[in-house]
Amino acid sequence: MKHQHTYDAQGKQTCCSEEEKIYTEAGAEEILKPEKALRKSFNATPADDSHAGHDHGADDDHDHTNMEGSTFKLFLPSIISLSLLLIALYFDHLLKPDWFTGWVRIAWYIVAYLPVGLPVLKEAFGSIRQGAFFSEFFLMGIATVGAFGIGEYPEGVAVMLFYSVGEVFQTLAVSRAKANIKSLLDQRPDEVTVLRNNIPEIIKAEKAEINDIIQLKPGEKLGLDGELLSEKSSFNTAALTGESKPDTKSKGETVLAGMINLNTVSQVKVTTAYTDSKLSKILELVQNATAQKAPTELFIRKFAKIYTPIVVYLAIAITFVPYFFVANYDFADWLYRALVFLVISCPCALVISIPLGYFGGIGAASKNGILFKGSNFLDVIANIQNVVMDKTGTMTEGVFKVQEVIFNKDFDQAEILEMVNALESKSTHPVATAIHEFVGEVNTNIQLENVEEIAGHGLKATVSGKELLVGNFKLMDKFNISYDAEVSKIVYTLIAIAYDKKFVGYLTVADSIKQDAKLTIEKLKSLGIKPTMLSGDKNAVVQFVAKELGIENAFGDLLPEDKVTKLQEIKATNQSVAFVGDGVNDAPVVALSDVGIAMGGLGSDATVETADVVIQDDMPSKIPMAINIGKQTKKIVWQNITLAFVVKGIVLVLGAGGLATMWEAVFADVGVALLAILNAVRIQRMKF
Repeated sequence: MKHQHTYDAQGKQTCCSEEEKIYTEAGAEEILKPEKALRKSFNATPADDSHAGHDHGADDDHDHTNMEGSTFKLFLPSIISLSLLLIALYFDHLLKPDWFTGWVRIAWYIVAYLPVGLPVLKEAFGSIRQGAFFSEFFLMGIATVGAFGIGEYPEGVAVMLFYSVGEVFQTLAVSRAKANIKSLLDQRPDEVTVLRNNIPEIIKAEKAEINDIIQLKPGEKLGLDGELLSEKSSFNTAALTGESKPDTKSKGETVLAGMINLNTVSQVKVTTAYTDSKLSKILELVQNATAQKAPTELFIRKFAKIYTPIVVYLAIAITFVPYFFVANYDFADWLYRALVFLVISCPCALVISIPLGYFGGIGAASKNGILFKGSNFLDVIANIQNVVMDKTGTMTEGVFKVQEVIFNKDFDQAEILEMVNALESKSTHPVATAIHEFVGEVNTNIQLENVEEIAGHGLKATVSGKELLVGNFKLMDKFNISYDAEVSKIVYTLIAIAYDKKFVGYLTVADSIKQDAKLTIEKLKSLGIKPTMLSGDKNAVVQFVAKELGIENAFGDLLPEDKVTKLQEIKATNQSVAFVGDGVNDAPVVALSDVGIAMGGLGSDATVETADVVIQDDMPSKIPMAINIGKQTKKIVWQNITLAFVVKGIVLVLGAGGLATMWEAVFADVGVALLAILNAVRIQRMKF
């Protein structure tokens, strides 16, 4: 049963730390508790019921997701069973000793059966006690016990042996699929070195407080998000972005938990609590993704729960109904056919390989710095027909620089710029950062009153009893400020300023297009996807960027509600739409789209929370990569569905007609399951 956290009257968690919660939910408790007893085979009861492996048509507690102990231990029961079976077959068909008959022969095969059969029979009884009568274990149990009942001892042992080997391979496959999450967990150290009175002190990372100074040696991993205090340092950011190339940070820039210091000793001031770090959120996003099932996966689970009891009743019918229609009815013969039918009909290949395929897709994406919040979004993104994107911070760097200042001579430029700088310090927009870098430190003597942000327009405040407006020219129009600038011809972002109801002038601010932006558009077009750009920036700038990138449909001067309207126009044509953005103003349109994609590095918390897919390193080329991962995942899932249904259908007909033996049944069950699993894990090796 899944662990339920307990809380005190003040809402504080009392049972375990947030760290334990994240590690446990990510299926990697063993990293927290290495001394934990190892589960020895696939028959152990897991600590939770998350079923990242498979369900098999019943809500059992069977789990393939924890590969604990050595691979040899996992295979040991099968090795023992196989050895005893091979010796028995040698006695039966070659050596033929006089003593290997009667109860001795039966006992030998029973002993060969028990290492692999007993765990499955225990699972079957456990499922029945929980009300899940028609489980996979029940099917395999009655099929193999029935084979013993009609004297087919070698086949009874062989079926259970191959089934058990398949189970171990499933365990290994799912564990491999979870390796990406565990590698993320390994990226976050348990301890950090903090400076207390300039003396290094090693403490638990979760005990570090905001404003603590962390000393980070070369090769060490950062445990918490913070601000770099050293002049410059290079970091390996692969755990967060999937990119192995070094990322050089300068003093004052943000560095994140999981980054590895590559060169000199660096100092970092902690700015975020341990549990709120970017890496913690990544872990929870990836873990929660396994809970959001794709429609195909949900259908297969429901199908298995209906399908399994049907085949049991059909097997009973195959055994007894021919008695009324066949002249030479032989109970043992028809019982054997029914047992073959049961082995073939086990839905293992479907209910294992399909979740594993989606989990592999989520893992492959996270390895490349793309976080899907659910396997259902892998399905949706695979069928996207339109990608609508914001401009600033999505297709451009979002790093602005002031180019020129055009002011009316009647105003004191230095005085106005100081007031603008003070007002823009209330904003987190990249343009505000550009103004701050251009003007310098904020003059704290300037008293701002009635500060107000007007969405899609800019900022308004009162300074010395007079109204100060800073924003785009729509803000000037809104407050009836007359101006003589020919703004439509200027291919720069413009920041208009008005003071005391008079137009002061404007700043020109330039942004640069991201290096991979043009390649992104080319790849989207090659996938048959139509790109569209929507931006709140002035239309001249938007059209210039769109032309550079090769985007035919681009619209500027849009308010947040205008973006929503444009998106609704596209959706009205019954076409699917993904929206890519990073700003607070993008949150409504991200929520409205079929798939919302957020730029996770520069993106606002609101947009990242609202989005269905998060791109960690802000590279637009990850957009077509995410779509491609979705397409490949869906392709693999449907390959497995087709393989399982076709092979099982053929062998089911042959089995019911007496033309297939237990050996064909084993291939139809375990063989197809293994082929499907191998196909599912293939996505983790693909290059996107």
